[in-house]
Amino acid sequence: MPYRYPLILLLVTVVWGMTFPVLKVATGVLSGVEITTLRFCIAALCMLPFVRGISLAAWRDGFWLGALALFSMAAQAYGLQFIASNRSAFLTSLNVLMVPLLGLLLGARPSLLIFVAAALACLGIGMMSYDGEAHLLADAATLLAALAYAVYTMGMSARAPLHKAVHLASAQVWCMAAMGLMWMLLDSGPVRVLSLSEVINLEVLLGLLFLGALASAATFFLQALAQTHVSAEQAAIIYAMEPVFAALFGWIYLAELMTPVAQVGAVVVVVAVVLSQRPSAVPAGGTAETLNAYPPPK
Repeated sequence: MPYRYPLILLLVTVVWGMTFPVLKVATGVLSGVEITTLRFCIAALCMLPFVRGISLAAWRDGFWLGALALFSMAAQAYGLQFIASNRSAFLTSLNVLMVPLLGLLLGARPSLLIFVAAALACLGIGMMSYDGEAHLLADAATLLAALAYAVYTMGMSARAPLHKAVHLASAQVWCMAAMGLMWMLLDSGPVRVLSLSEVINLEVLLGLLFLGALASAATFFLQALAQTHVSAEQAAIIYAMEPVFAALFGWIYLAELMTPVAQVGAVVVVVAVVLSQRPSAVPAGGTAETLNAYPPPK
């Protein structure tokens, strides 16, 4: 079935869209680092049965891929403390545009179309900021999250074919849980960490279970499985649907609305990321193939 793996990634994108309102609720009582760490501790428990037999190479790739994903998600969660979930989703969607742009830095040869798409994306972000909901630090953190996830997407397409999907996913999740725990202890402090059970209510707990079991453990496995057969560029255009689903779920669960100007800006961003993935804009050789020439550190 040639469409099986793109459909799997589309399902992953739907789940991601659902995470934005869930994260928004959780940021009311937890920091970005705390949310990210707790969700991956839950995910690690879900992946425990698959840890046995993971090769050293899979642990290595899982570590550096996990570090990228951990930083991306923590930065995104930080931004969600100050901006609406639909705005966060559209800013995060710029990782789709960044994939081919990063390919340029690695020696790929994108066409003029990719630079037109970049200009459109900047215009769209400006229009989204016009409604007065912009927050400099939150927007910057969210854009950094997008950049980290662009590198992650390229790395996943390059390294996933080298390992069993369940092993690479398990290695990532366990590395992220371990790094997250150390980060949380340094960021929140032991006293705060020990008192987390007192501030987490039922709604937040259910959200963390969703984020850990479905939006982390399951989606990491599905990504590792699908991106063995789908290139970084093909995966990126599917991920462009994430802000659409995020806006939909933000409207359903949080009653979030966007001003007309912001709506037009959001459409411009989506057009930009889709335009950047047209065949004439894809770098020669593909960014994932180019990245293979730059292996992760030993």
